[in-house]
Amino acid sequence: MKLTPLDIQKHTFSQRMRGADPIEVEAFLQLVSEDYEALLRERDRLQERLQQLEARNQELTQNEKMLQDTLVTAQGLSEDLKKTAMREAEIRVTEAELQAEKILEASHRRAARIAEDIREMKALRGRLSAALRQTLETHLALVETISAVEETDDEAEGKVAYLASASSRRISES
Repeated sequence: MKLTPLDIQKHTFSQRMRGADPIEVEAFLQLVSEDYEALLRERDRLQERLQQLEARNQELTQNEKMLQDTLVTAQGLSEDLKKTAMREAEIRVTEAELQAEKILEASHRRAARIAEDIREMKALRGRLSAALRQTLETHLALVETISAVEETDDEAEGKVAYLASASSRRISES
């Protein structure tokens, strides 16, 4: 059976001879009753506090579990993002390499075309030089022929003039 402060206050002792002083016993019982009542109130307050702390502890435990779950989920997402980023980077690198190969191939084709054009232009230059040389030689020969003909014409005119003057002298002499 649990004692209450009221039980302690109301408790009576049997009387015997030469027993304890009733006033002293009453005062002592009053003191014990008050201390016991204070202890019971303290215990109730502590039990209430314990319940609050246990509720808070349970809440914090749930929050901790939720945070751990969130952390695990975040780590999983982080790993997924890293993998996705790596895949995207690999794809971009591959695309860049393909693009570079295409550009390089186009550059080689263009360089080959330019080299072929240069060869064709050199051949054309050679043909044009030969044609020009031949044309110049033809014109030079023509100029020489014309000069020779003019000299012949001049000589012929000189001969005709000489003959004409000789004829006229003869006619005048005769």
